[in-house]
Amino acid sequence: MSAYYLAILQGAVMTVGVSLAALLVAVLLGLAGAAAKLSGRPVLKALATGYTTLVRGVPELVLMLLVFYGGTIGLNHLLELAGSEATVDINPFLAGVLTIGFIYGAYMTETFRGAILAIPKGQAEAAWAFGMGRAQAFARITAPQMVRYALPGFTNNWLVLIKATALVSLIGLQEMTYLAKQASAATRSPFAFFLFTAGLFLLYTSVSLYLLRRLNARYSLGVRRGQA
Repeated sequence: MSAYYLAILQGAVMTVGVSLAALLVAVLLGLAGAAAKLSGRPVLKALATGYTTLVRGVPELVLMLLVFYGGTIGLNHLLELAGSEATVDINPFLAGVLTIGFIYGAYMTETFRGAILAIPKGQAEAAWAFGMGRAQAFARITAPQMVRYALPGFTNNWLVLIKATALVSLIGLQEMTYLAKQASAATRSPFAFFLFTAGLFLLYTSVSLYLLRRLNARYSLGVRRGQA
């Protein structure tokens, strides 16, 4: 039995890897989506709105299967049209990371957009008046304040993202949920292994919540002093 628990612990490392890689994709897409929605350009705004609407309307499991199976079929069809006899199989880790990142990038888009809108426009205008370019004003004025406003929503998105990594077990990636299912099938003791897996997820989310609360307190420290 101990070998199965050890295997699940090894799969937990894979879960962390998927979570962090997907978070990076989600943050990049979220920043791009927020910039598009706030750009004032109709085409970019429409694309970003379509992106967030799609993710909100389609279940995560369906998107995961579409990327994994549909992507594989599509790539092989393109190779066939190009006259190649080679076949391509999408890596489950890559499919999982891209799909989860794509999904939570939409939620990050709204989080970052709301955070930027919460910052008074006069601050950016003052930075431009002092001769700062838009990129410089964003890096020095907007971004630090955006972090403070975005952290509560970012925390919620990250906690849900961690739990969503369990979906990648359905496409064969050997993370801890997949290995718990394999151990359950081999020993016919599903309760113990899934309870152990649930405990690992709870540990991840609890540690994440503690660290992000500390980070939020740090970014809010000056504001609290100012209000006092």
